[in-house]
Amino acid sequence: MIKYIVEFIGTFIFLGVILNVVNQKVKWAAFAVGLALTAVVFWGGNISGGHYNPAVSVMFYLNNKLSTMDLVGYIVAQVLGGVC
Repeated sequence: MIKYIVEFIGTFIFLGVILNVVNQKVKWAAFAVGLALTAVVFWGGNISGGHYNPAVSVMFYLNNKLSTMDLVGYIVAQVLGGVC
């Protein structure tokens, strides 16, 4: 369960940074987005793998690195994190 919570929080933070820098028209938006992704991967990567994106989770599933149950849990957590 902890890995789904990590995916939720990481996705929430990552997408929150993206929305803030785009809405505020930050000059170095790409740097801020890259830094945010780096930070959340370092924070939760050793727990959940640091996917934070359903496309990444699907690719891990297709390469047999993620179970069907984890795929569903990750996608639900990522979508909920993005919506919040």
